[in-house]
Amino acid sequence: MPASLIHAEGRVLAAIDASLYAQSVAEHAGWAAARLGAPLELLHAIDRQADPSSRDLSGNLAVDTRQRLLAELAGLDEQRARVAQQHGRALLESLRDQLRERHAIESEVRQRHDSVVDTLLELEEGVRLFVIGKRGEHADFDSGHLGSNLERVVRAVHRPVLVASRAFRPVQAFLVAFDGSPTTRKCVALVCASPLLAGTRCHLLMVGANDAESVEHLQWATQRLREAGFEPQARIVPGQAETVIAQQVEALGVDLLVMGAYGHSRIRSMILGSTTAALLRRCKLPVLLLR
Repeated sequence: MPASLIHAEGRVLAAIDASLYAQSVAEHAGWAAARLGAPLELLHAIDRQADPSSRDLSGNLAVDTRQRLLAELAGLDEQRARVAQQHGRALLESLRDQLRERHAIESEVRQRHDSVVDTLLELEEGVRLFVIGKRGEHADFDSGHLGSNLERVVRAVHRPVLVASRAFRPVQAFLVAFDGSPTTRKCVALVCASPLLAGTRCHLLMVGANDAESVEHLQWATQRLREAGFEPQARIVPGQAETVIAQQVEALGVDLLVMGAYGHSRIRSMILGSTTAALLRRCKLPVLLLR
């Protein structure tokens, strides 16, 4: 695999917000940076466009009343911006200090006034791995939906994205969801080329019929992983991909799922492949998405 596809010189960039995932995102990013020997940066983006206070006051109000209200709202907006900046800075510094004290991991902190997606795209050239939470601070946790920023980020960026689960635990075993497609072959090649998962237990799973074609695909992936120093436990399990992968992740007790961001039948109206999105919603472990 060409070295340019690995981006071995970049840093790990964690997108931090005030959600329940903030601590986990920082710890997953710290773990990844330590494994990769890469610099770590914690980023908080303040999206001014998402400010719910922006509204149209051009209705049937007297001119002087409208101007007074607009001036008051402008003052409130400035106050909100200062509070958001101070809160974000305090959050970043707290997470930085925790990573240093608990895990002896150093990190840089950065704030930007822009959307998360635009900020990550602007910084992507110097990034090796993005880390983001499954849901952000404005997500409806009871709905089971993925955070909108996660879907936008995965669609927009070209680097690997590590989607953090609610709580962090050290990764001792991982599972690669493999279907023989070019995307999942690239997943295997990237796992082999990176030190991120070196030395951890490896499971390789294909879902579908146990026929000659599947066996041939699985043998290719198994051989590549063995050549890279892994001892993959490979299996073919019949059934529906979404259900089988979720069941196997639970049964095998793995700590990380590795899969492609898109499947065979990408539909343009969909942001993520249907299986990918379903597994992100269903599985309680971190997911490494490769493209």
